[in-house]
Amino acid sequence: MKLTTRLLRAGVEASTDSVGDSYDNALAENLWMIIKTECIRGRVFATRAEANLALFEYIDGFYNGRRIQQRLGWLSPVEFEEKHYADQATAEQTNLKPRQPTLTS
Repeated sequence: MKLTTRLLRAGVEASTDSVGDSYDNALAENLWMIIKTECIRGRVFATRAEANLALFEYIDGFYNGRRIQQRLGWLSPVEFEEKHYADQATAEQTNLKPRQPTLTS
């Protein structure tokens, strides 16, 4: 109740749905499932700092930049960005070619 009151006073609308509806948390739950499966499961960390570092390296070093994504045409964000800039450079080079004079009768 205190959170709801604070959000209302700040003019913020909470991202919630009906009770028992998991749609609000589906993306976060999916991300944690992937992290557990690909990064944590089967590993033992000696310290909390070691676990934090492993999570940081996975999320920032792999998940955000190198993990392929269907909506990017099965490219990683890094590959997608490189392709975008290469395509842009090719288009600019095409636009810089001198135009052939047109023959008029």
